[in-house]
Amino acid sequence: MSIRRADTLGGKAAIVGIGATEFSKDSGRSELKLAVEAVRAALDDAGLTPADVDGLVTFTMDTSPEITVAQAAGIGELSFFSRIHYGGGAACATVQQAALAVASGIADVVVCYRAFNERSGRRFGSGVQRREPTAEGAALGWNLPYGLLTPASWVAMAAQRYLHAYGRGPEDFGQVAVLDRRHAARNPAAYFHGKPITLADHAASRWIVEPLRLLDCCQETDGGQALVVTSVERARDLPRPPAVVVAAAQGAGRSQEQMTSFYRDGLTGLPETAVVARQLWRSSGLTPADIDVGILYDHFTPFVLMQLEEFGFCGPGEAGDFVAADALPLNTHGGQLGEAYLHGMNGIAESVRQIRGTSVNQVAGAARSLVTAGTGVPTSGLVLGADG
Repeated sequence: MSIRRADTLGGKAAIVGIGATEFSKDSGRSELKLAVEAVRAALDDAGLTPADVDGLVTFTMDTSPEITVAQAAGIGELSFFSRIHYGGGAACATVQQAALAVASGIADVVVCYRAFNERSGRRFGSGVQRREPTAEGAALGWNLPYGLLTPASWVAMAAQRYLHAYGRGPEDFGQVAVLDRRHAARNPAAYFHGKPITLADHAASRWIVEPLRLLDCCQETDGGQALVVTSVERARDLPRPPAVVVAAAQGAGRSQEQMTSFYRDGLTGLPETAVVARQLWRSSGLTPADIDVGILYDHFTPFVLMQLEEFGFCGPGEAGDFVAADALPLNTHGGQLGEAYLHGMNGIAESVRQIRGTSVNQVAGAARSLVTAGTGVPTSGLVLGADG
């Protein structure tokens, strides 16, 4: 992959197994236990065993190291293990790393996993309390004295500017929340199963940081999710239809910071997402018109709108109307607002289900799915497709 030319990774690897724990607010077990449960479930789904695995990929934020998960899950020798930084921005990059390892012959079967007690344990929404000193933390020091202490407060800066620049209102954000909850209401695995909301419910929810209300903010969840990646050739001999990695990309923009990139030329877009979008379209040869379903990272509703615009599905300031018109099936699992907050890994699993034809909110004939990872930070993305 290059920021300036198409890469050749597409079509060489596929996701062949997905597995998750239940999504809850109090798992009652360790994060390692959650990780192992998800890994084993994904391998069962793929028709593989722990003995088949020779690679593992996770997030730098995960508390369960690769060798510990391997030991606890009954996995033997490893030829590849890797971690991706920047929180939710890492989600799709774990699959990219796995695909690179498979395509280059470094590993044959790689499992990507993420597990945490994010509701009953450490809550990311609490912000930067008790953080160890780092160079990244020093950058936050320019904003913390002014009260920008939490992810919601950081995103609110960009959200407010977006509304002002395009003459829009918070109801645009509400369109995303309503859409996600509509899909979650039909998803038995979702925390908000059976609980749709209206735009009036969104407008009545309490302020978190203006212009963000409670229903603009994703959940906090306990759980684990795992994905199994192998070669397309091997995938064809396994029981489930493969979701082929058509393209994969990472991206960081100029003047990039973690959630506080306030010194860029503008705040109405997501330059890191633009980098990923250019790479995905260039390498896949696809355009927005070729995408059948979008699974967009929805930690906060405004950034879903900005992602749609950066990927070229609509023009600047037009995404609220685009979502309201149901112009593209989005977040059919309910997203992180409606199903669960698993740092985007559950979104990748939903993309696989769409390609397989097994989603509870199945899009008829879905053959190409766009998946994105966390935004406001260095991020990543995938285009998954049906084999052949």
